[in-house]
Amino acid sequence: VFTNSVASMKMDQVRYGLVCNESGGILDDILVYRWPYGFSVVVNASNRPKILAWFEKHRVGKNIEMVDQTDRTAMIAIQGPKSVEMVAGLFDADVSKLKYYYATPTLYCQQPCVVSRTGYTGEDGFEVMVANEYALSVWSEFIKRGAVPCGLGARDTLRLEAAMPLYGHELNEDINPIQAGLSWAVKLDKGEFIGRAALAAADATKPVRVGLEIDSKRAAREGSALLDADSKPAGTITSGSFCPWLDKSLAMAYVRPELSSVGTPLDVDVRGSTLNATVVPLPFYKRAK
Repeated sequence: VFTNSVASMKMDQVRYGLVCNESGGILDDILVYRWPYGFSVVVNASNRPKILAWFEKHRVGKNIEMVDQTDRTAMIAIQGPKSVEMVAGLFDADVSKLKYYYATPTLYCQQPCVVSRTGYTGEDGFEVMVANEYALSVWSEFIKRGAVPCGLGARDTLRLEAAMPLYGHELNEDINPIQAGLSWAVKLDKGEFIGRAALAAADATKPVRVGLEIDSKRAAREGSALLDADSKPAGTITSGSFCPWLDKSLAMAYVRPELSSVGTPLDVDVRGSTLNATVVPLPFYKRAK
């Protein structure tokens, strides 16, 4: 990523992608950056060893070079309505001109970096990829400009409100993209890929991802069981929290397909107590364009 010839490069599109196994299960959800010299891939940190091994396995015998830059690279996410203001004038390129899900190589204090208009909060924002030795400088500059550090707990409520699936919760190797509501990211008509045959013949009876609004301030936590109107098992909560921006208790869950229609009432078993829930449209929150 950190080439010195950034002046000759231009902004390009970033793609959200899924790495599937042979049975169509999701190994990881990733971002793919396309450059004139090749591709950069951002994976979930916890899945890095698995995905590196998977890529290594499938590049054997092919003319492909792969370099892992994780340990020498930092990524800082600037998210929220004031994010454009935060990045103004900080980089050689005017990154405020980037369209959503586009990226550009540029310079920070004459050092190569990459800025993309991406993030996992449902809000507008940017992600800055810079060599480790300049990360503290970039971070400190954003703090001077009024940015407030945000932990993973806050990020989690934001991505939940935006109904963004998280690996290890809504996504795993036993769940396929169709179940997860990510069929838009699967292009069966654009050539062969690992898992294509399994996805083309996906089982329509498998549980599907839905949004739930809980009739309580209590949170329906991950792993909580769902029951239908006849008190039969209906599914399982995968993410749940009281969401401060919307002032509601919300959750995502996998339920039997016949229970996925908006308006379907369900019960949530939370440590022996029952909470009433209703299937609602996803996303819960959608920012203005």
